[in-house]
Amino acid sequence: MKLALFGRNTEYLDQQNLIFLIGKLRSYDGVKLYCYKPIYDGIAGKCDLISECSVFSSYSDLPEDINIFLSLGGDGTFLESLTFIRDRGIPVAGINFGRLGFLTTARAGQDNEWIDKLLAGNYAVQERTLLHLQTGNHNLPDNFYPYALNEITLQRKSPIMLEITVYIDGKPLPNYMADGILIGSATGSTAYSLSIGGPIVTPDSKVLIIAPIAPHNLNVRPIIVPETSVIEMSYVTRGEDALLTADNRSAILPQGTRIMISKAGFSLKSISVNNSFIEALSQKLLWGVDKRNMLK
Repeated sequence: MKLALFGRNTEYLDQQNLIFLIGKLRSYDGVKLYCYKPIYDGIAGKCDLISECSVFSSYSDLPEDINIFLSLGGDGTFLESLTFIRDRGIPVAGINFGRLGFLTTARAGQDNEWIDKLLAGNYAVQERTLLHLQTGNHNLPDNFYPYALNEITLQRKSPIMLEITVYIDGKPLPNYMADGILIGSATGSTAYSLSIGGPIVTPDSKVLIIAPIAPHNLNVRPIIVPETSVIEMSYVTRGEDALLTADNRSAILPQGTRIMISKAGFSLKSISVNNSFIEALSQKLLWGVDKRNMLK
């Protein structure tokens, strides 16, 4: 079995738990580890077993026959995993070394039985819808991967709001006067979308979320559309050009640029070992917690 270990750096990772994880994985017969270069460099000399790992540094040198991609960190690291996996169909298991870790399946250093479950194949795989971004008359930077797991947003850079035109399958919505707009997947409903008043959506729902960011009109609300919808947008402003984001990647988008967002032709395979979605809502977002019960 080939496993890839990915983390953005070791500065915020508990190195004791990381070294334990590498040792545990190496103790299984037939397991070959591939380690992201910043992690390899961060613990080289502190863990003898790291020298037995192969190293990768980008999408291009990650072997296509990896069985499981382990994302070590928080939700931001999990989102960045997409830029390495892309359309290869490699399942991703998020191991929380961070704080909230809503997208992660287990926490490093706690209940390490998840390692046994993972290597025994005792887990579920969820197909997560991805968003595909296209810009009709503007070239994005070469390093801007135009797919997103959580959301794609268009946001103002200056104090002046945007006037945003939105079409759903060619049919116009009323123009948005707002700080920006968010197009989110079902997975992204518990991320930025939730913080701007969007609904909670179970990750297997076949929908997209369109949510304004700080709209000028108070009667503007988020809207849910089928995930088969094609959403087209453009904007004008008296301020600076806007900021376009896809998960944790960003680029400047000039006025007049036509944006098209649709469901990607492939999905991200997310491994779930322990918590269900509802359990994650309760435990990590404290959904339904009543202060009156906490005082008893």
